[in-house]
Amino acid sequence: MANKQHGFFSHQTLEKNIGLMIVASILVVSFAGLVQIVPLFFQHSTTQAVAGVEPYDALRLMGRDVYIREGCVGCHSQQVRMLQAEVQRYGAYSEAAESVFDHPFLWGSKRTGPDLARVGERYSDEWHRIHLRDPRLVVPESNMPSYPWLQHALLTGQNVQDRMRALRKLGVPYSDAEIEAAPQAIAGKTEEDALVAYLQGLGVGLRKARQTEAEQARQQAAQPAAGQGD
Repeated sequence: MANKQHGFFSHQTLEKNIGLMIVASILVVSFAGLVQIVPLFFQHSTTQAVAGVEPYDALRLMGRDVYIREGCVGCHSQQVRMLQAEVQRYGAYSEAAESVFDHPFLWGSKRTGPDLARVGERYSDEWHRIHLRDPRLVVPESNMPSYPWLQHALLTGQNVQDRMRALRKLGVPYSDAEIEAAPQAIAGKTEEDALVAYLQGLGVGLRKARQTEAEQARQQAAQPAAGQGD
């Protein structure tokens, strides 16, 4: 069979030239990524906070930093997927708009421990304190390490205002008054206080907003029925 002639811009050229194939692959993947990612910067569902989600106050912000520093995100995710089993166990599935004020986001990729996206107010403050100091006291099968030193580490002197100013540059709407009051808000508080405050707020704002919306919807649905009975 006679050899067929192939032009330069052919599949055979790419197969025989590994360098050219690498360049072409990078271009294709980059273009496809841009097509998927760029539109997200202009969608309200990813750029505007969903109802109930507010910027972290000073104490919770410091608690979030403790959460990151101690590596909690390595064992706990904060992303409930749209699977029936996950929704039944953890609560409503996560939305992109919930993470608008998170820099960086803490979705996580591993669950040695349970997902924490909806853990807020599911347990008491005291339960969290005991759990942090000695997890086996409340969850006997837990392999989570203990963090007893957090109850003794004071937040006083931390650069909370600098952190809030940096986040404001990234789009978090902290006011001058909030930044000015931040040192007083964490005065005398421990890292344990901050971490518990952070955990107790996870998912709470969205949960309460959805409950309010559901109640309003029920009231609106009941009004026509009441009017018909008059």
